Amino acid sequence: MPRRTIAKVKFRRHSACPALKAVRSMTSIISDPLFYLAAIPAVILMGLAKGGFAGLGLIAIPLMALVVSPVKAAALMLPILIVQDMVSTWAYRRDFDKRNLLIMLPGCLIGVFLGWLMAAHVSDELVKLGVGIISVVFVIIYWRRRNVSGDPILGKVAPGIAWGAVAGFTSFVAHAGGPPFQVYVMPQRLAPQTYVGTSTWFFTITNLIKVVPYFLLGQFSTENLGTSSALFPVALVSTLAGVWLVRRIEPSRFYTIIYTLTFIVGAKLIYDATPHLF
Repeated sequence: MPRRTIAKVKFRRHSACPALKAVRSMTSIISDPLFYLAAIPAVILMGLAKGGFAGLGLIAIPLMALVVSPVKAAALMLPILIVQDMVSTWAYRRDFDKRNLLIMLPGCLIGVFLGWLMAAHVSDELVKLGVGIISVVFVIIYWRRRNVSGDPILGKVAPGIAWGAVAGFTSFVAHAGGPPFQVYVMPQRLAPQTYVGTSTWFFTITNLIKVVPYFLLGQFSTENLGTSSALFPVALVSTLAGVWLVRRIEPSRFYTIIYTLTFIVGAKLIYDATPHLF
C-alpha cells in the first residue's frame, strides 16, 4: 500500500475517536442491575399514580434512594415524570378544578425554591433522612385520614398556599408532593375524575417548574438523561395502564400494600442515614 494511503487511513481512524467517545458518553446509562431492580418498580408505580392512582408514587424515590443518592434519584425521575405528564394531562385535559390550581401553585413556587436551597447546601445523608421522614409522616397522615367522613368543604386560600408550598418542597426533594396536596384537596370531596385531573395538572406544572433548579444543581448529566430515556417505555406503558385501570378496579387493597411498603422503605432510609448524622 502506498505511504500516502496509509497516512489517510491513520488520519481517519484517529479523527473518528473523539466522535465515538462523544456518542458513547451521550448514550451512557447506569449499568448496575441492582439499580434497575429498584428503578423499574418505582417507574411503574409512578406511572400508575400519574394514570389516576394518586399517592402510589410516594414510594418511588424512597425505593430508588436505596441504591442511589436521593438527589440523583429525583433527577433521574424528573424527565420520566414529564413524559408521563404528557399522557396524563391529555387523559384529564377537561377534568380539573381551576380554583385549586390558582390557590396552590403560588405556594408551590415557594416550596420548590426552598427545596432547591436545601438540596444545594446539605449532604446526601441529610436529604435521605428527610425523604425517609416525609415518607413515614405522610403514611401516618394517610392512615389517620382514610376513614374520615363529613360534608365537603371549600378550601380556604391561606391553607391552600401553605399546603401548596409543602407540596412544592416535598415534590422537589422526593417527588412526594401527593400527600400534602391530598391533605388540602381531599376534604373538598371533588368528583373522582376532577380530583385526579386537578392533581395531574398541578404536578405537571410543578415538574416543569423544577427543571431549571435541577439544571442549576447539575443533575442533568448524560448518564442521568440516558438512564431516564431507557426507562421511558416503562413510564409510558405504566401511565396508560393507570388511566385504564383506575376506571375498572377497586384500588383500596392496592393502596394498603403500597403505603405499608412506603412506611417500611421510609423507616429503612431513616435507619441508614441516622448513624452518619448523629
